[in-house]
Amino acid sequence: MTIREKYDMWMQKATKDADLRAELEQITGDDEAVRDRFYQELAFGTAGLRGVIGAGDNRMNVYVVCKATQGLANYLNAHYDNASVAIAYDSRIKSDLFAREAACVLAANGVTVHLYPRLAPVPLLSFAVRYCGCQAGVMITASHNPAEYNGYKCYGADGCQMTDAAADEVTGYIRALDMFEDVKTADYDVAVADGRIRLIGDEVPEAYYEQILRQQVNPGVCAEANLKIIYTPLHGAGNIPVREVLRRIGAAQVRVVAQQELPDGNFPTAPYPNPEIREAFNCALDMAHKEPADLILATDPDSDRVGIAVYDGEDYTLMSGNQVGCLLLDYILSCRAANGTLPKDPVVCKTIVTSNLAAAIAKKYGCELRDLLTGFKYIGEQIGLLEQKGEEDRFVFGFEESYGYLAGAHVRDKDAVVASMLIAEMASYYHTKGVSLLDRLQQLYAEHGVYRHSLVNVKFEGEQGMLDMRALMDSLRQTPPAEIGGLKVLSCADYEKRERTDFVTGETVALTLPRSNVLSYALEGNAGLIFRPSGTEPKIKAYITAIGADLNKAIAMEETLRCEAKRIIGK
Repeated sequence: MTIREKYDMWMQKATKDADLRAELEQITGDDEAVRDRFYQELAFGTAGLRGVIGAGDNRMNVYVVCKATQGLANYLNAHYDNASVAIAYDSRIKSDLFAREAACVLAANGVTVHLYPRLAPVPLLSFAVRYCGCQAGVMITASHNPAEYNGYKCYGADGCQMTDAAADEVTGYIRALDMFEDVKTADYDVAVADGRIRLIGDEVPEAYYEQILRQQVNPGVCAEANLKIIYTPLHGAGNIPVREVLRRIGAAQVRVVAQQELPDGNFPTAPYPNPEIREAFNCALDMAHKEPADLILATDPDSDRVGIAVYDGEDYTLMSGNQVGCLLLDYILSCRAANGTLPKDPVVCKTIVTSNLAAAIAKKYGCELRDLLTGFKYIGEQIGLLEQKGEEDRFVFGFEESYGYLAGAHVRDKDAVVASMLIAEMASYYHTKGVSLLDRLQQLYAEHGVYRHSLVNVKFEGEQGMLDMRALMDSLRQTPPAEIGGLKVLSCADYEKRERTDFVTGETVALTLPRSNVLSYALEGNAGLIFRPSGTEPKIKAYITAIGADLNKAIAMEETLRCEAKRIIGK
């Protein structure tokens, strides 16, 4: 079918959402706009679907969501008798519509649905999958993307994001469907009345809170320190659960940023609702400058990531995911070792693009560190493997540089609710010792060396952009650099080929991690540079590691590698 034929079919059949019809009429005669919406279908992968909201196969809309859900239903019915699915959604535009329509499709296919009746964060979805005994989960969210995006994340029965093999099989079912002819759907009210769609009650969040509270390391320290905390949910799903958990651990002085408290998928005060960037903190910082706070917390719209800012004596410093993750790791291991609650043979997990400072900290406390591919599902998978052996208590902490953290085995995805609790507790604990989080970070650097990390994001928009990204990665594989920024390349780990080549000895060894389009270069001086096309956005990410005996040396190396990363990418 040609692009024009697809467009004409949508003009005729896309009647479920008036916004789609209006958009299709608006682009009549605009060949470029039509092509961008129909030249490809949004790819369904282990991250599910993610794209700009709008009309067409290459957009997020009710028809794409229903087609994906029909494919998921066919997959579940091929593997299970009496399958069930948990569904949650965040505050993004049309999230509630997409969740409801997905529930109706599943119900029409004989799949029982456990649906949150109001917005809920990612960790509550992951928790509900296992708590309700479901075979899959669906989270309607685009995480921290701009307001024009939405997405559809699938989870397996283990509460982790769907595996590669399962996603490939679901993709096969999806591709076999005509989105206008082959999708079954039920009446929502009828399906609720007859129990095919079951609204999740308060007992599920309550059970989740109980599990989170078990992750406290020093119970009572928040009430003792009485820190002044500012919290912003960035118009998202974290508002109720984060505040509830902070209240339960005794954090009495929590102020919420009023402009960003209520759900709003337009994100009017934070156009890019990403707690990794300073702009997302602007409203909280304005509030803190008027009435100072010891700690600022910001969770993204689906509340699986949390960022922080701390007072440095003059202003507020935003701390990176690597810094916060390493601080939390050190805090949990040191305090649990001191109070005798550290399990035998403890396990910590991180991703390959996350700070190797974690390795030094883990080694100090005799903790096994598992280095995994990017994607929190791989951390969740490790918890499952431990659980199969009855050893899930060995899992102490997992984190990734992109502000995702998890303590405890209650969920299998990153959890900004438990992370917010532990950050508040950690800050309170050090406050009672007369030490700030920045002070503690400097102590870690003094012990292990100064680590500097940067992330270079380069966008490759449109159809040509995807081709350019692949060409760049192919070029790097064919002609590996001998040096980067004046530093000799010692080795390259190619996770697509699943091999690591040592350029000093010439030896090549196999890698055991799953295949992934990632190139990781180890450089002189323990520096590193990793190139990875994003799995959810049209961009290449370059992860930079620089280590120095002092801050100035580390910064100089970091800047050199940033420039080199941009030069190599060619933008």
